[in-house]
Amino acid sequence: MENNRATIHTLAVGMPKELHYGNGRSMISGIEKQQVPNVYLASSGFEGDDVADKKHHGGPDRAVCLYPLEHYAQWEQELGKTLPIAAFGENLTVTNMKEADVCIGDIYKIGDAVIQITQGRVPCSTIDKYTEATTLLKRLIETGYTGYLARVLEEGTIYADSKIELLEKDSAQISILYCNEVYFQNKDADAMQRIHAVDALAEEWKQKLEKRIQVLHSRAVK
Repeated sequence: MENNRATIHTLAVGMPKELHYGNGRSMISGIEKQQVPNVYLASSGFEGDDVADKKHHGGPDRAVCLYPLEHYAQWEQELGKTLPIAAFGENLTVTNMKEADVCIGDIYKIGDAVIQITQGRVPCSTIDKYTEATTLLKRLIETGYTGYLARVLEEGTIYADSKIELLEKDSAQISILYCNEVYFQNKDADAMQRIHAVDALAEEWKQKLEKRIQVLHSRAVK
């Protein structure tokens, strides 16, 4: 089982700054991260880390961003180039924690901190701008390889070589990959209801799924 143990590949943080892309265009974004040997994780997120777009990123339910290392090889092959570290703006690039295996509500101890998975990452066009790739955002959504977000249950310091320990698997066992498939591509109200019923689901996802379920039910009645 040792080979299947989840590990940290990269621990990274970064503050919003000007990101240049395209033909002389720029925007303010926190997507660019720098590797650090250790950092304190508070309930609001990592010290020295923040987001520019507070509406769509950050907050208690999205305090930590994780992305599986295994996908990097596929994206680099498709794009024909090497991606930067933490290319998806993630704080933790991890191994053996792919979207198919990680579920909403799963609780992990990482270093001195404890986190709980809350939702799949909803990627935005900043990823294409940062990586200078026009197809990556589309492919993340098509594959469901979006990475995922977590809330902080216990604050503490995380080190680059900290162990990742699964403390509790959520009883519903609804994977991030399943959530992404339903969220981005599925019109099945029952599937949405299953996801919505998970207590640990991020509040924003609950609200969005509620609206979609209501729309689907109203259409079914007509």
